[in-house]
Amino acid sequence: MTKIQSIILIAIIVVAAVGGVAIVLWDGPNQSSETIKIGVLDDLDGIVGRPNWQGAKLAVEEINAEGGILGRQVELVGEDHDGGEDPVILTNALIRLITQHEVDFIVGGAPGHTDTIVQDIIAQHKIICLSASIIPDAITQRVLDDYDTFKYYFSTMFNATCGKLGITDSMIHIREITGFNKVGYLAEDLPWNKDSREALDVFLPENDFELVYQGTFPLGTVDFSSYFAAAEAAGVEVLVPMIVLDGGIPFCKEYYDRQSPMLVFGGSNLLASDPNGWAWTEGKCNNMDFGTIPTTTGYPFTSKTLQTRDAYMDRWGEPITWGAAITYDNIKFILTDAIERAGTIETEAVIKALEETSVETSNARDFVFTESHALMMGTDANDPDADYSIVIGFQWQDGVQVPVDPRKIMEEAGAILTFPDWPGPWDNIS
Repeated sequence: MTKIQSIILIAIIVVAAVGGVAIVLWDGPNQSSETIKIGVLDDLDGIVGRPNWQGAKLAVEEINAEGGILGRQVELVGEDHDGGEDPVILTNALIRLITQHEVDFIVGGAPGHTDTIVQDIIAQHKIICLSASIIPDAITQRVLDDYDTFKYYFSTMFNATCGKLGITDSMIHIREITGFNKVGYLAEDLPWNKDSREALDVFLPENDFELVYQGTFPLGTVDFSSYFAAAEAAGVEVLVPMIVLDGGIPFCKEYYDRQSPMLVFGGSNLLASDPNGWAWTEGKCNNMDFGTIPTTTGYPFTSKTLQTRDAYMDRWGEPITWGAAITYDNIKFILTDAIERAGTIETEAVIKALEETSVETSNARDFVFTESHALMMGTDANDPDADYSIVIGFQWQDGVQVPVDPRKIMEEAGAILTFPDWPGPWDNIS
């Protein structure tokens, strides 16, 4: 496709293509062939993907306004993979980014196990991708098993190991506060959480928890009454949800409407933890705790958290989402930092620079990659102040998300844990 030279600041071209839609943006004046071109692979018009695209666009607008990267303006190209579940649509969208648009780097990715398709294609074409998808550990393990083939893949979203670490720490924390020891989980029956479920099956009994309920539900579930009934019958005191898709909203409503006598704590519910979650659930997520990132809630975890959150709201007139914040950080801080340290966009040099990343982002006081190109999570035992990427448990309290997990952040924020106003095991807490 021939580039359109124009005096306008932003040109948008929507191209009908096989299985998807391409969006091309030239952000900044006097663009030329010397731009650095970044491709966004996502569900561009979806409830999750659209904010991600907006986060990418905001990052590029800011970078260009500040003079670009290495003195070069950044060009943004988007390809819609329509959710990423169809391997043909996903493959076509990614191939178009690489061969038709000839991007220099890719951000985005595909959900769960389908990100292996992304990993395979970028390995074939030797192009770096910063994936913002929740993935099984097996995907980043491939980087360790065959580094020369898969070194182009970097994961900036929490994988199964991160989820396992976050949930296990949360269970210890909530037991210290409440004494609750009977735990259950309810998870989407999808590969993304299989590793976490299997880890909890081992960890909880090993640490003297009673694992009394292990539930999974299929995609498309909207009636959770039988699952809550089973968990209640098993005597669950703390229920850990593992939900990233549409089931998260009816899950909250069922819990609230039946006044289920258990605490929802320590897991994931992507939609309910969204800044819009209170409205989407009609306030029925009250007293529920879900792991999320500080940018979406406005907790000033780093010096950049609030400025990113506010800039997104000012630009788009809506709260920033988890994916939008991660995508923004990928471009504005992580990739930009690596290219500038490398002094070039040459692939091998940028890979080495990414592997040596140590940078503050909106959501990490010190963003670092592991040897498997996954994000480093938690804290440095030798430096308690060097917080890496972290999932913070925010509890909805009357429309406000309050940090209550981990303990360090809870104490830092001066927060307290609240409980539902109906009868439950919390009535026995002294």
